[in-house]
Amino acid sequence: MRTSGILLPAASLPGNYGIGGFSEEAFRFIDFLAEAGQTWWQVLPMGPTGYGDSPYQSFSTFAGNPYFISLDELVKEGLLTAAEAAAADCGQDPAQVDYERVWKTRFPVLRQAYARFVPDEAYEAFCQDNRDWLEDYCLYSVIKETQDHAGWLDWPEELRDRDAAALDRIRKSRGEELDFWRFLQYTFSKQWDRLKAYAHKKGIRVIGDVPIYVAMDSADAWASPELFQFDENGRPAGVAGCPPDAFSPTGQLWGNPLYRWDCHRGTEYSWWLSRMRHAFRIYDKVRVDHFRGFEAYYSIPYGDPTAEFGHWEKGPGADFFRVLDGHMGRPDLIAEDLGFLTEEVHELLRETGYPGMKVLQFAFGSGPSSAYLPHNYTRNCVVYTGTHDNETTVGWYRNAAPHIQEQVKQYTGMAAPQEEAVAAVRALIRQAMGSVADLAVIPMQDYLELGNEARINFPSTLGGNWQWRLLPGQCTAELARHIRNLTEIYGRLGSRQEA
Repeated sequence: MRTSGILLPAASLPGNYGIGGFSEEAFRFIDFLAEAGQTWWQVLPMGPTGYGDSPYQSFSTFAGNPYFISLDELVKEGLLTAAEAAAADCGQDPAQVDYERVWKTRFPVLRQAYARFVPDEAYEAFCQDNRDWLEDYCLYSVIKETQDHAGWLDWPEELRDRDAAALDRIRKSRGEELDFWRFLQYTFSKQWDRLKAYAHKKGIRVIGDVPIYVAMDSADAWASPELFQFDENGRPAGVAGCPPDAFSPTGQLWGNPLYRWDCHRGTEYSWWLSRMRHAFRIYDKVRVDHFRGFEAYYSIPYGDPTAEFGHWEKGPGADFFRVLDGHMGRPDLIAEDLGFLTEEVHELLRETGYPGMKVLQFAFGSGPSSAYLPHNYTRNCVVYTGTHDNETTVGWYRNAAPHIQEQVKQYTGMAAPQEEAVAAVRALIRQAMGSVADLAVIPMQDYLELGNEARINFPSTLGGNWQWRLLPGQCTAELARHIRNLTEIYGRLGSRQEA
């Protein structure tokens, strides 16, 4: 079935408290998606963010981001007063997230809500059902606060190495704090489930995102160091990244710990199975980030300042996906197969049968044989004009070389109004929607025809990323009608067709 959707991170939703989340504005965005004839809402990872604010460097691959908790909903529940919620207002600039201000003001207000919270059966059931990851995450969060927010590699040895007696002392002396972090995860889950149920009622499904790696400073790496490439001193032997290329002469140094795949294989990938089951409890479809890392991954010596001197190591390959399919009955995945791809990676994608990604911004400049040009697609793929790591399409076209701009004009046959870049984004949206790809996903900024002021992320940079927010009033009824018209023209209304 041909369908389409819109990419918008939860943090980019409008709202009154400095960052998007599960507030009334999220419900109104779902209404907009339904009015626009869409089937999918694609989000970025929704874990708690740390240094650099990246959703791909979360403190936990299982936990939810407390910033997304709706304070207005806590007011309705009687856990906060309106005045207390207003104290968390970090919205001086509604178009940008100020993560430092959110971090400083949000948690004191959430603690006020926790002080009035009375545990009930639903809370106890949540804690029991999620105990496999929840207890380690809460312990990690409490210890991190006692250590002035230092990364776990720099904690005192007894805490870093999870000495049983030391952890018991934390449990006994910090029980109230542990309960606070459990409360945050319960509240996140309850509010997200309510929002997702509303989306389903409106015919909207959610595409989530699972990064291949966890952050070095994460509860996951601290709780299960045997699953990662740490040496006898508890230090990483190598870290993740990408080699140098035309876009990055020194490569990309991500710094994530690398997996000890032999250990994962020995447990039949039990940690990964837990991770993917959890993802599918939250989402309806999942994009697996850096798919090529399952075939081979790039290992950079720990401590190197750049990614120039790494080397390739073999990943688990098709064995991992055979086990995944066997246990989960063919999960609904999207393989993020971008970047440096070898024939072995292409073969792995063919063997798994998962749809890969086609990004139109990558289609121009290399002739008619480019795999990213729509006439070369097969149905089993997902097409995007751009992603969160790219310029907006308006910004990309403005900065493109003249010969690429000319190819866009020739390929799309676009008419040029006063602003040529606007014509380009309109033409490329039509190319995506009209392609044979089963699913087309358009970033919200492209439908709004915004320039690079609305860009989400500049890869391999620190600071100034993940900040863009949708402004109140930008999702107009007129825009919904326009998107629905395109969706109907190109046969992507899906199950909405008869309605």
